[in-house]
Amino acid sequence: MTTAFRAVLAFTLLAGFYVLVGLILAAAVFFDVLLLVDFHANTVKIAIVLTLAAGALVRALFMVSRRRGGDQPGVPVGREHEPVLWQTVEDLAQRVRTAPPDEIRLVAEVNAAVSEDTRYLGLKATRRRMFIGLPLLQTLTVDEMRAVLGHELGHYSGAHTRLGAPVYRGRVSLIATVQGLGNHPFIQRVFTWYAKLYLRVSQGVSRKQELEADTFAVGIGGRQAMADALRKIHATAMGWELYVNNYLALTGAGGTRPAAVFGGFHALMSDPDRQAEIAKLGEQPEEVSPYDSHPSLAERLSAIEHLAEPQHVPDPRSALTLLRDANVAVQAVEQSMWTPDALTGLRPVPWEELIAHGMYAGRNADALHDLAVSGQEVMGAAQPYLDAAFEAIARGRQAELAAKLLERGWNPSDTLLAGVLGQALEAVLIQLGEAKWTLSWSGPARLLFDDGEEVALSEYAAQVAANPAAVGGLRQWLGDHGMRHDYVPVGVSPGPQARPAQ
Repeated sequence: MTTAFRAVLAFTLLAGFYVLVGLILAAAVFFDVLLLVDFHANTVKIAIVLTLAAGALVRALFMVSRRRGGDQPGVPVGREHEPVLWQTVEDLAQRVRTAPPDEIRLVAEVNAAVSEDTRYLGLKATRRRMFIGLPLLQTLTVDEMRAVLGHELGHYSGAHTRLGAPVYRGRVSLIATVQGLGNHPFIQRVFTWYAKLYLRVSQGVSRKQELEADTFAVGIGGRQAMADALRKIHATAMGWELYVNNYLALTGAGGTRPAAVFGGFHALMSDPDRQAEIAKLGEQPEEVSPYDSHPSLAERLSAIEHLAEPQHVPDPRSALTLLRDANVAVQAVEQSMWTPDALTGLRPVPWEELIAHGMYAGRNADALHDLAVSGQEVMGAAQPYLDAAFEAIARGRQAELAAKLLERGWNPSDTLLAGVLGQALEAVLIQLGEAKWTLSWSGPARLLFDDGEEVALSEYAAQVAANPAAVGGLRQWLGDHGMRHDYVPVGVSPGPQARPAQ
């Protein structure tokens, strides 16, 4: 099945979706009218089901039609801002025999992409945009970046983007329709089947188009440059996901945000241990699905090997050399990542400070607060003294303490009290200035004492939680670190009305 035939079939299926919606609406109207002309109990049931389903369809399509694309992501760069980048793109567009984009935007994504605003179902193009991910500029060479840009411009040359917008809107409409029919299982199954068929066909077209665009990339940069670019993009995407989930996710803790987003990403990707970890992840077999929009990396690399090798002059410089001033571009893209509220409300700090705040907020703050308040409630203390929780353990009332923690949302576990106690003790050391969470680009953050020794309290906390007699030693140890018996953790307010001690 040729790509052109698949594209026509995908567009026909999209038209068929609206025909299917029209049939449901027509059936609903028919049975509603029939009910008025000749009333029957069975007709009532069918009319109600079809009318409710038709209403759900209209509502879903109406909501989709009201959606707007919104602001475009990233930062637009004009020819006056980035003349070398623009000249490169325009030269490559000429080589693949297509018009250059009207707009280039730098984005905070491990991706490069093109879009095309069209009218009359793709017959007339109105505006072309190219999106270039800053992480790619950080990791690729000029040769590799030229191949990637050639690939994206190849989508224009192959007219792949002409039907992109209507096909995408159709995909959104189908998904919204299926979700909106949750109360109508039979009709939902019909549309689910149709949506799967449409997605299999349209995504199959997309995969074929990616392979076609790769031929343009190889024609510009050669097989090696494009293959290396694909491998690097694959690795960079895994590194970016790791970075976002384990580092950027800490944004907001203590009212802070990272002062250097891409500086941190560069540090992570430059770390030898992380490089080895990402390389190992890259060796794992890829999961493939008929609903994937891109072929697998292995399929693309195999296809590239069979393409003709062009003559070209290698350029191993960093792709950042395509920018007039990389630091200015980095700062502009970083600014675009934050909402206005984040820019004004979150204080930019070095990564070391963000990690310290974020780890404390995510691991220690709730444990310290909840243990102190739970101890107050169990012992009937006047204030949420942390020592009240210790006293509950000393009196053998661990079960009551654990029950209070469960009420505060902690997950049930045989080691619940020990785990919360260990995290709370870490928090005490941090609040007393005895320990600090320390940044590591090689792996998870580590809690260290001032002398560099790692804080390891899990086993000790488990011993104390299981043995009331061990509380005396715990109090002595904390006293040696500067904690008073009437210590109320910072930021902990009194809990509910305390009941008298028993």
